[in-house]
Amino acid sequence: MDYVFEKTWQDTMKMIEERFGEKLDYSAIIFLIGLQELGKDYQTYKKDQKLEIMHIGVCSLLAPYGYYTFEGRDEEGWPHFSRTESLPSLNPNEQELLMKRAIVDYFSPQ
Repeated sequence: MDYVFEKTWQDTMKMIEERFGEKLDYSAIIFLIGLQELGKDYQTYKKDQKLEIMHIGVCSLLAPYGYYTFEGRDEEGWPHFSRTESLPSLNPNEQELLMKRAIVDYFSPQ
């Protein structure tokens, strides 16, 4: 186990909890990142739009790793990405670790 990363992950989760006033699960964090990248005020979204926002979150998180490239925004301001590299075949634990690392990187000061 990577104890240094686990500490960093816990610190990131604590920062997110303090910022949003509650403990958020993995999916909620990805949704919030997608919403942040969408750049629109919060509003009521339909189920398919929520899935698209989560997709924006995933693409935004994995773009720095070379898996997606930002292509631009459409006329409504929604960001679009293209897959530049296939994701490796990962088991669920490895997928979770990749996303956790990407979330930590996203919230780390640059």
